[in-house]
Amino acid sequence: MTFGFAPSSAAAASTSADPSAASASRLLEPAEWSAAEVPLLRSPREVVNGLHSRHLPKPDTAVVAVLDPDERLRASASFVRRPGTPADGWMFRNALLAQLRRVIPHDLRRRSPVRTAVLLYCREGDGRWTEEDGAWMWGLRDACTLHGLRCGAYITLTRDGWQVQGEGRGGRRPHLESPPELFGGAAPIPLPRTGGAASEILRRAAAR
Repeated sequence: MTFGFAPSSAAAASTSADPSAASASRLLEPAEWSAAEVPLLRSPREVVNGLHSRHLPKPDTAVVAVLDPDERLRASASFVRRPGTPADGWMFRNALLAQLRRVIPHDLRRRSPVRTAVLLYCREGDGRWTEEDGAWMWGLRDACTLHGLRCGAYITLTRDGWQVQGEGRGGRRPHLESPPELFGGAAPIPLPRTGGAASEILRRAAAR
């Protein structure tokens, strides 16, 4: 089953005429992201530690999470970007939206968003912004709009540590090779389901 929305006929024609130009338009530059006034996390380190411990992400893993106004985690899901999948914001949007629909009801009936979605993406390289990051930012913003959520922070996790893009905040731990940190000495938290419809979307895109 395919999730998301089909592009308009004009968009489809533009894509077929110049796929690279269409893909390039579906990303956000750092200045555009900053201008969007994405709400700041009060404790980004706690958010990153929590998501890392729950999902144990490896390179090319995206972890999308929904936080309440007090920054308590309400739902999260992770999936792996298939090798060879283009860095396209529209494709990333569909994958994120499929995961959000799977783990939490939408808030489209509210007059204004209450809950916030954040995205942690694990990749090789350093913490500096890349066009791939710009595509994830575009996808996160659009998925949040379609699910009635506020668009929150976009965080990269590399071997150098974690970085909140557009804010200049980051840390050396956790990083891609860090062991999971337990919460208050408790037993490890069971890992949530991964894959599903979003992974199928990315797999089909890579096969084209």
